[in-house]
Amino acid sequence: MEEKKMVILIIDDEPDFIKDLKTTLEKESYSVCTASNRGEAEEKVRSEEPDMIVLGTIMPRGDAFLFHKWLKQTLAFSNLPVMVINASPEKQVLKGWRMDEGMQCDAEDFLAKPITSSALVPRIQALLNRETKRIKVLIVDDHAVVRDGIRAVIALQRDMQVVGEAVNGQEGVEKTMELLPDVVVMDIVMPVMNGLDAAKEIHSKNENAKILMLTQYDDEENVLASKKAGAVGFIPKASASSRLLTGIRSVARGDQSWIESLIS
Repeated sequence: MEEKKMVILIIDDEPDFIKDLKTTLEKESYSVCTASNRGEAEEKVRSEEPDMIVLGTIMPRGDAFLFHKWLKQTLAFSNLPVMVINASPEKQVLKGWRMDEGMQCDAEDFLAKPITSSALVPRIQALLNRETKRIKVLIVDDHAVVRDGIRAVIALQRDMQVVGEAVNGQEGVEKTMELLPDVVVMDIVMPVMNGLDAAKEIHSKNENAKILMLTQYDDEENVLASKKAGAVGFIPKASASSRLLTGIRSVARGDQSWIESLIS
């Protein structure tokens, strides 16, 4: 079976730039689609499901930023890697990113024209290689509806995958040793073995597995108990799915100082 080509969406309103970059990337065996304005770009993201986006210059000024903002706020596309290519210095006043827009930019790479297509290729390859390393997640919760909900949200993320599920703490420990996940999303109150005891055992046996506690009880006692058990994150079940995704990415990076709590 032929391997599926990675898809790159180029967004720019300069035909020569698009043509040159498209030709160069196709020679590198990428599949390329293009858009020349914000509306067309949003449509192509939905229809083509690109693996990354090269966001160049489009008019009116500010539309590149608005597209970027839409992308990052849309759950299904929020983690798509984006390479921003600003206008050349002499054109930035007319069609470049404003200073306040640049400060809010969440792109993985930010460059400015003029730049050759050949110089962009290794940077694009590096971004794609980084994004293909998906975060392996194990879900441990005794409620099927919770597991199904978490799995559905993670399924929309390009940088994550659910490698397994467990219905109690003891099974969570066993699945962690078997599947070697990067992140364990762990409920606290469960039968057979609770989440805190399971977290302690996992932490003692496999420090590479980062534990994110998930519970409906968001009091300070549980937060402190979670830290003591070896967890590096805490998310109340009532929290928005975006907070869960942020938590998974944060603990996967090994950010030991990151603790998410809704306690005011």
